[in-house]
Amino acid sequence: MNPLARSALRAAIRHTPTIPPEQAVRRLDRELTHTPVTTLARSRLGARFPVTTSDIIQRYLYMFGTWEPHLTAWISQRLNPGDTFIDVGANIGYYTMLASHLVGRAGRVVAIEPVPRFHRQLQAATRLNGARNVRTVNRAVAAGPGRVEMYLGGPGNLGGTSMVRPRTADEFFCVTTDALPDILTSAELQNVRLIKIDVEGAEEAALRGLTPALSRLHPDVELIIEVTPRTLAKQGTSVQGVIDPLREAGFHMYRIANDYDPASYPTALRWPSLPQRWERPVTEMSDLVASRIDAAHL
Repeated sequence: MNPLARSALRAAIRHTPTIPPEQAVRRLDRELTHTPVTTLARSRLGARFPVTTSDIIQRYLYMFGTWEPHLTAWISQRLNPGDTFIDVGANIGYYTMLASHLVGRAGRVVAIEPVPRFHRQLQAATRLNGARNVRTVNRAVAAGPGRVEMYLGGPGNLGGTSMVRPRTADEFFCVTTDALPDILTSAELQNVRLIKIDVEGAEEAALRGLTPALSRLHPDVELIIEVTPRTLAKQGTSVQGVIDPLREAGFHMYRIANDYDPASYPTALRWPSLPQRWERPVTEMSDLVASRIDAAHL
């Protein structure tokens, strides 16, 4: 596909008032995967990101202007001007820039990213978008202070970078860890409205470090945690090790839809789903929301 045809197909998928044909979406996804484009992508709220489309997050930002549309829509409803948002595992900064826009000048965003390469991209996105309400931290969140090895994800999913050693590791590095309350200031901890934790298998350790401070958080605080049972098991823990301390602290668990099939994005953008109350076992990768609200959905 020549560059002009590719740009025209992307524009049609992003801006058509109807649901684009699934075949067209899959064709563009394959093209951008196998013939990567390095360019500047703009999110639907106007934030700009340098992207290379071999990586799934960066490719979907270029194709659709969004990432995880159900979660994006819910966060957009939840955050208000003046709020504080904590982005643990910020990657290149998609949710950081979303929150920066939503909380405004009076709000605060703390973006925590341990991978040096991603942290540099995060800082670049912050500068590019003039996000003066963002503080970036190049550290890993864990149960406490220390040092750990991390393994870079494959080029198709750099967001899969993890403390869990894969079968083959092309690149690994050591990072400094700290408990989340020790990374945040007292004001950030006490005023936080949403905490998003996406740390690829280290969720139990991150929650263990946060648990002693749960009583100090604002009563309306909510946590968004991505969990994968298989990855947690490789760390010697489980989903229950993540959610039990939250339930004991008075939080209820909700699950929000998440589908990484590109053909699902146009529909999800138009009709995003709300987090639904979840009492059953978590058997697959899931985005969970912990809230003190007791309802059927959020």
